[in-house]
Order: sequence, then structure tokens, then C-alpha cells
Amino acid sequence: MALSLQSLLILFTALLLTQTLAEAATCSNCFTHSRAAYYPNSDEHGTDVGACGFGSFGATINGGDVSAASNLYRNGVGCGACYQVRCTNSYYCSDKGVTVVITDQGSGDNTDFILSQRAFGRMAQTTDAAKSLFGLGVIDIEYRRVACSYPNKNITIKIDENSNYPHYLAFALWYQQGDKDITAVQLCETKNFVCKLLDRSYGAVWTTTSPPSGPLSLRMLLSGEDGDESWIIPANNIPENWKGGEAYDTGVQINV
Repeated sequence: MALSLQSLLILFTALLLTQTLAEAATCSNCFTHSRAAYYPNSDEHGTDVGACGFGSFGATINGGDVSAASNLYRNGVGCGACYQVRCTNSYYCSDKGVTVVITDQGSGDNTDFILSQRAFGRMAQTTDAAKSLFGLGVIDIEYRRVACSYPNKNITIKIDENSNYPHYLAFALWYQQGDKDITAVQLCETKNFVCKLLDRSYGAVWTTTSPPSGPLSLRMLLSGEDGDESWIIPANNIPENWKGGEAYDTGVQINV
């Protein structure tokens, strides 16, 4: 029996509504409403003792547009992730907001972000509007995950100064582009390809006791919000006689 026009319209509307709800449930580009505060320190940048383990690099990366996060810290997996954050008061706030990098863990009065003072002020339309935002202290915002971008920079291995060759190795990964998380790291001997899975000690710091010997090949597992996973292998190796405090260019970057 042929469907009536009214039945077809009802069916079409139901299908459209189902599609809309499905897209909303899986939207990776949508804004989430929350609140944000700012670091009360006198420096307009972030902190050099952040929970991600970036050190002074974590205070100045991205021009100092950085933030501490609460739930988005995700036990350190969220370290290095980038977010577009914009305040919602149209009288004071710009439409663009600011892009920040997560370099620390922290929470305030029901906040998802504690921004550096530089980043907090950059959400405003004008200098005077920024002063008003600082006067409020905690403000309503909306945010979304965006791809990090570091032109002319490769992913860099920063060896922790507490590392002790050849018995203990700890390092953080700097300048990771894109919008995926590094969820696992392996070190492999380049001669016999024996690999060792590293531990996430805290934040973005990966550690191992009795690391493999010789020049070391690094392997990183990238995981996306959509469940996609892939391993990347840098072009450059960690040298055999690595040293605490040194930084080594991997020779690779993630395409944005």
C-alpha cells in the first residue's frame, strides 16, 4: 500500500530528527559550557612547576597562553592538549577567544580552566574589557578541543634533569601538534629491536628504570576521540649517551 503524503512527511521528519540527535551526540567540534578563573600569581604567564612536568617550558609555550585543567587533565593524558576558550559575556568578550595549552592541573569555583593572566585577558574585546573580566575573577566560558600548531617545530624529547644514565630515564614530549593524545610510549634498541613500554610517571613525564641500551628509537601511540589509533616512529633516535637536561629533536611532527 502506498504511503500517503502525510505519512511520508512524518517519516522524513523522524529520520531528520534522528540524524540531528546522532550528530549532536558525536559532535567533536561543538562548544561545552563551563567556567574559568586565572592564576593569581603576579606573572602573566603560567607556572613553571605545573603538574604536567613541563617545567619553565610550560609557563611560556604558546606565548604564555596556557592553562591548568581539572577534569580535562585526565591523569596527565590531557597535558599538551589545546582548547579554544571564549567567555560568553558579549559586552566584554570577543567571538574568537583564546587558544590555550594544558600545562597544569587545578580547579577553582566549579571551573574547568585556570588560565594564565595573559590568556584570561586575551578573551576580552579591549584592554578596558579585560580589566572588567579580571575584576569578576571567575567567568562563564565555552570551550572546545582544537589542534595544536607549532610551525617549524618538531616533537622534542626533553630529558628530565633527574635522569641518571644509564640506570633511570625520564622525559617529557614537547611541541606535539594536532588534536590527538599520546597514550603510550615505547623505547626500542635500534640494534636488536627489543622494545620496552614506558610508564607515565605523572603528567606528560614518561619514565623507565634500566632503559634499553645503545641508540634508542622512540615509538608513540596517538589516540583520537573517535577511537582511531596509530603509532608514529620518529626519524631521529635518542643518542646512546643521553644526558639529563638535554633536548633531542625527533625530526617528525604530526600533520594538522
